[in-house]
Amino acid sequence: QLQLVESGGGLVQPGGSLRLSCAASGFTLDYYTIGWFRQAPGKEREGVSCISSVGGSTNYAESVKGRFTISRDNAKSTVYLQMNSLKPEDTAVYYCAALFGGRRCPENAMLYWGKGTLVTVSS
Repeated sequence: QLQLVESGGGLVQPGGSLRLSCAASGFTLDYYTIGWFRQAPGKEREGVSCISSVGGSTNYAESVKGRFTISRDNAKSTVYLQMNSLKPEDTAVYYCAALFGGRRCPENAMLYWGKGTLVTVSS
């Protein structure tokens, strides 16, 4: 069964850090481009970051550049999102999603989705 499971969310103070994990099972992660998306209360889901299947090229939303880092460990079938200098506006449910091949993460083309993990940034 093809599955993505996010973990690592929680409550953190502004300026703090969290590392999210996206664990894949049922398929070989190596061949998939993985994206992180988020949906804040009352807002539409948006793309946060993406890491390609080949070469591991990365891209980020402007709002998280310089603060978030995406990485992958294919041996562990896991993709990470290191989030530093967190702000209240980063509060959202974070989802990871997979696309076979590719180098970008267009939301409507992502094939597999996790159920999300909640990140709350508040003092």
